[in-house]
Amino acid sequence: MFADPTGTRAAAFAAVFVALYVAHQVADHWVQTQHQADCKGQPGWAGRIACAAHVTTYTLTALIALLFVVAGTGLRLDPCGVAVGLAVSAVTHYIADRRTPLKRIAAALGSARFYTLGAPRPGHDDNPSLGTGAYALDQSWHYAWLFVAALFCAV
Repeated sequence: MFADPTGTRAAAFAAVFVALYVAHQVADHWVQTQHQADCKGQPGWAGRIACAAHVTTYTLTALIALLFVVAGTGLRLDPCGVAVGLAVSAVTHYIADRRTPLKRIAAALGSARFYTLGAPRPGHDDNPSLGTGAYALDQSWHYAWLFVAALFCAV
């Protein structure tokens, strides 16, 4: 779309995407509290607040990762582009982590059965693992939106 003979935008995108991807892994698996993980998909205000708290720490982790990339590489990022990119990441992360929207999207796209793959049976805790269809769809959703967020950040 835009001429970039030196590859500056491509390099910025690559650095930003890696930073956001690493921040995603750290924020989703290390920074997120057990309470947030347990409650963010629950209905009502308790679930909304837990999810908002998770998305807040998630977004702060992403911002810190971007600051490290800027400090470590001298990369210049437009603050407005970063703000838009982080907002895209935050909003889409919240949507997925409320669980019901992602479940509905999966059903609409014909992936309802995959979404439930590996889930414990109702009333049982017989598959406590990360190896579920819901987790795989959640993570792929996040990665797709991190790609979009990185495009905005690297403008």
